[in-house]
Amino acid sequence: MNLFEHLEKYRYGEVHVRRDAESGLAAIVAIHDSRLGPALGGSRFIPYAHEELALVDALRLARGMTYKAAITGLPHGGGKSVIIRPGRAFDRTALFTEFGRFIENLGGRYITAEDSGTSVADMEIVRTQTRHVTGLPPKDGGGGDPSPYTALGVRRGIEACVKHALGRSSLDGVRISIQGVGHVGYYLAKELHTLGARLTVSDIDSARTSRVREEFGATVVPNEQIFGQEVDVFAPCALGAVLDDGTIPQIRAKIIAGAANNQLAEPRHGDALQARGIVYGPDYAINAGGLVNVAQEYAGYDEKASHAKVLRIYDTILEIVERAQSTGVSSDKVADQIVEEKLAKISR
Repeated sequence: MNLFEHLEKYRYGEVHVRRDAESGLAAIVAIHDSRLGPALGGSRFIPYAHEELALVDALRLARGMTYKAAITGLPHGGGKSVIIRPGRAFDRTALFTEFGRFIENLGGRYITAEDSGTSVADMEIVRTQTRHVTGLPPKDGGGGDPSPYTALGVRRGIEACVKHALGRSSLDGVRISIQGVGHVGYYLAKELHTLGARLTVSDIDSARTSRVREEFGATVVPNEQIFGQEVDVFAPCALGAVLDDGTIPQIRAKIIAGAANNQLAEPRHGDALQARGIVYGPDYAINAGGLVNVAQEYAGYDEKASHAKVLRIYDTILEIVERAQSTGVSSDKVADQIVEEKLAKISR
């Protein structure tokens, strides 16, 4: 593993590593950019086959957080932490207590929150060691689970794409397929159903799809069939890198707009979508609602202010897709240009 080659590739930045044998903590904090403010991003707690995979995950995700914060107008840079889940029995309280000490030792350069594999309860443990944590429960003055805010922002982004591509101001009767109906996907299905959308869903967990079918009347299809559904909008809300050489030719939707991070397997796949005339809502711009909420919480939680900021994702996505159409540049590159223009105005 060549650490500095990875840092060069993702234009870093700084990386911090902490290992504690007693608790089993093995953690990486990647701080991509802090020109706009202290780095903000969640803590991922999953198994990794080896350390390089964990490092690359942290680097990619932290870079995405820089772009997500910048395009949404937040006073934060991008960071991410990855905790390698131990392969042996461990004490979760002890591990996250040690992780909290790690965050505190960074002196406020990085603010953490929950992500895949972590919870509000874990952040409560982290909070015993540092104030540089957000995504806390409402009883502690926090905003709780940010998933509903992420879903709200994605719904607003879908509305912007539908307005642009279909000329419609309502989602009533719009056919939308959702890949993955876990935390965010479920709340997105709820938002869309309330507005009259017709839903088709898939998930590796049949209990999740059964719940969405029963509550929202969704049609359930096997995972391998979700890409080829005859719908207006395809919303990837599961794992990243799902838009690739194999899946893009299957897509029959006019719009792709979902909550998953890093949806494009490679940058060239944004060009492939553009070439097919598919309107794409760039992932880090459309799924920023959760980040908006935890950032608002860190500044002093105001639910109404947070909600209002998330609603403005509509304007961001509409600007991106309209600029993509007028310039002939893929929407993911347009989003990057907007961010890089903002960052270029600030000296390091």
